[in-house]
Amino acid sequence: MGVIRHDDQRVAIFIDTQNLYHSAKNLYKSKVNFGAVVATALGNRRLVRALSYVVNTESGEESAFFDALEKVGIEIKTKDLQIFYGGAKKADWDVGMAVDAIKMAHKVDAIILVTGDGDFIPLVEYVKSQGCQVEAVTFGRSASGKLREVVDDFIDLDENPSEYLIGYKGGKGKGQKRNKNASPLRLQLNKVVGTDTDGLL
Repeated sequence: MGVIRHDDQRVAIFIDTQNLYHSAKNLYKSKVNFGAVVATALGNRRLVRALSYVVNTESGEESAFFDALEKVGIEIKTKDLQIFYGGAKKADWDVGMAVDAIKMAHKVDAIILVTGDGDFIPLVEYVKSQGCQVEAVTFGRSASGKLREVVDDFIDLDENPSEYLIGYKGGKGKGQKRNKNASPLRLQLNKVVGTDTDGLL
């Protein structure tokens, strides 16, 4: 993997919210601190856009979650949960997320996919063929091995789960080498939001 990072690098982050949510729930029985994930993914680089793809549930209980994401500068794209005859349900943003990433690839230097879903491998290969760097961030134990191979860099949240999970007390993993990257996003978001984001990241 040949990854390039510098302060002037323009970055767009695409968050497969359902994928990350279910990985954290299944692996750690915890919820994700999306602000911390984005901060680590970004590092010292220039954030152009951070998009989170979510599904509206029937109960509408996710509104507080949406508010929290927006407060830390993450844009939200929503779609309604589809319920088919017989009770089958579908909530899939894969195509929409891929199309948005392709549209943005010519406007940024790096695309970061916050997902472990192997369905995004063709997207990674295409975006790389267009000269854009592609990185992935997720919990490594739930990630596609092939996806890890094709991206330019892979950040494994399993290395330090306590940094990326809300209320997780299970201790740290292999280290905190990426942790130093959290403060630049906080500074950027403080400027955008106009308030201190310490309580949100």
